Amino acid sequence: MIHYALRCEANHDFDGWFKSSTDFERLERRGLLSCPQCGTSAVERGMMAPHIGGKAIAEAITEPPRPASAPSPTARPQTAQPQSTPPQTMMTGPMPDAMRSLLARLRQAVETHCDYVGDKFADEARRIHEGDAPARGIYGEATADEAESLEAEGISVARIPWVPRTDS
Repeated sequence: MIHYALRCEANHDFDGWFKSSTDFERLERRGLLSCPQCGTSAVERGMMAPHIGGKAIAEAITEPPRPASAPSPTARPQTAQPQSTPPQTMMTGPMPDAMRSLLARLRQAVETHCDYVGDKFADEARRIHEGDAPARGIYGEATADEAESLEAEGISVARIPWVPRTDS
């Protein structure tokens, strides 16, 4: 997955996640990108800072800073109080609150504006692509093989991390 900062012709900034830069370019050429604020399809990549990775960066993200006067980890008592930990991501440890908030808003938007089709996602996506079902946003479950097969057929799909609802 690749992340781009996007901007529409009305100067609305928003984020987009794509399978690859080629996938972004294909969607852009076909006019299939749109601004979530105004709906225009005149969307382009905005300015972004490069992602600088590495072990030191990953450790800095996953380990909270220690106060200067904190005792060493080996000096901690064995009866430490349990702490609540934020949800874990696959790559960098705790998910930042801002990311969790964005994903929760994305989930809400998808559930509000799209039809849930369950495990029939791949079949329904093909029907929509072929014109056998009305064009609309759908969401549901698909195996990795089904998603790969859809992509091979020219049917663009996206996997979205589905964070738990915060309203419970």
